[in-house]
Amino acid sequence: MSEEFKIEIINPEKYFLSKEDATEVIIPAFEGEMGILKDHISIISFLKPGIITINAKSGEDKFYVEDGIVEFKNNNLSVLTSSIFNLKEIEKNKLQDLLKKAEEEANKDEINDQAKYLADQKIEVLRSLN
Repeated sequence: MSEEFKIEIINPEKYFLSKEDATEVIIPAFEGEMGILKDHISIISFLKPGIITINAKSGEDKFYVEDGIVEFKNNNLSVLTSSIFNLKEIEKNKLQDLLKKAEEEANKDEINDQAKYLADQKIEVLRSLN
């Protein structure tokens, strides 16, 4: 019996990724890191800044994501995001730029709690990647 399911990642610029052989996907949901396996219950959740890890028969992929929505239904995982980077392809200076922007955002005088939380999440994840 196959333990595989389909994942699609879409962002405004392009159809980012499609795989039919995912065996596990770990997503940074607002509720915490969530592992998705075949036949997981249907869910819809928001993404927080973090790493999406895709384990598939074809290998492992990791992506840095800043935001988005995730839906799992009928063994199809859809990720809609405005900002995603493949960790194998992202340059060190791009990570530094993202970190600098997040630190500037977190240090603004007039920042609401939600924006501060998201900026702190970005900083934590980006520092762990350096």
